Amino acid sequence: MSFAAGAAWLGRDWLPLRGLRNPCLAPRLPDRLAEHPVVRDVLAGLDPAKLWDCHVHLVGTGDSDPAKVWVNPALDSIWHPSQFLQKRLYTNAACVDEAVGGDASFLARLASLIDPASGMRLMLLAFDYNHGVDGRRRPELSTFFVANEYTQSVAAARSNWEWICSVHPYREDALEALDWAAAHGARAVKWLPPAMGMDPASPRCDRFYQALQRLNLPLLTHGGDELAAEGGGHQDYGDPLRLRRPLEQGVRVIVAHCASLGETAKGGESGKPSRGLTNFQAFLGMMREPAYEKLLFGDLSAVTQINRAPEALQTLLLAEDLHHRLLNGSDYPLTGILPLFSLHQLERLGLLDPQTADVVAEIQKHNPLLFDLVLKRNLVWKGHRFPRQVFETADFFLPNAHHLPQQRLS
Repeated sequence: MSFAAGAAWLGRDWLPLRGLRNPCLAPRLPDRLAEHPVVRDVLAGLDPAKLWDCHVHLVGTGDSDPAKVWVNPALDSIWHPSQFLQKRLYTNAACVDEAVGGDASFLARLASLIDPASGMRLMLLAFDYNHGVDGRRRPELSTFFVANEYTQSVAAARSNWEWICSVHPYREDALEALDWAAAHGARAVKWLPPAMGMDPASPRCDRFYQALQRLNLPLLTHGGDELAAEGGGHQDYGDPLRLRRPLEQGVRVIVAHCASLGETAKGGESGKPSRGLTNFQAFLGMMREPAYEKLLFGDLSAVTQINRAPEALQTLLLAEDLHHRLLNGSDYPLTGILPLFSLHQLERLGLLDPQTADVVAEIQKHNPLLFDLVLKRNLVWKGHRFPRQVFETADFFLPNAHHLPQQRLS
């Protein structure tokens, strides 16, 4: 992108947000916002007890115990400017006060954003280390780590928090770790292949897929290119076509962000390179394959971000045949990073009216979780909106609410 084009993009989409830093205002909205119809009616027609945000990162600074939460020291080094900036964006988005303890501050702010009496729940994500093909962890290639045991204990402390484990399939103890997580209430497994270093299409994952199918645990895995966490340089591991392997073994797969970034390395069934086939297009094609009707799903986390919205939102809003297989997630704390979202862009795309955009922009600085819900509930394209079932995700994750484990596809 040229400097002139970049400047035009900034002026057109970013500047109306009026600032780059989250001011971390009090989560309780002022009366003029709380009483606005856009906010007051956000839960109209929804069952709050079924509103489970399926994509909430549990992070921190690692100050309490690096065995529970660990952050790569490179994120505090000015010699790694992009990572240095990333950490400051994340901690600001989560309103972390390192002076009083980064990990504790993260939890306190997150807890303040949702009223337990509302019935809504947050699904907290653990995050495993990058591992090599030999099964050994590689901290030098890991951006951060959040232990399963820590995530489980944090979720257990509150009635409105659930948890999703993270187990690298190459680990020697992968199956033992997965069994422990399932026995301790994990609702799914989180992977981020480009950052963690697992290839979803590798035979090394087969034993893990068989265990997932046995335990009836879904796999929530990143799809598309990854920009937030660095790894071993394997953007191709985010190619949604690589997820055919777990799908063919009967694993329920949720593709995070609907794979809405980057281009796939393969083209259709032939596997030949295909220019212009985006990961998002590949994801949509797979979603419409009859064999995957009860196995493949997408989550809506991050699809409203400035770099994803132009391709994804209009298409997803129109795709009524897929709405029953879309699950809402916020991708918190990224929803608190102001420059990642341009409400002016959404206006320009015809997805959000200006009056609503002004209200939503103010909400973001108070409560990024409410911001995500209000924004997505008010998106409309050619009369199409995301329906109730997109937000009522609990039925997907409750063990007595979904189908029995699938058999291997023939």
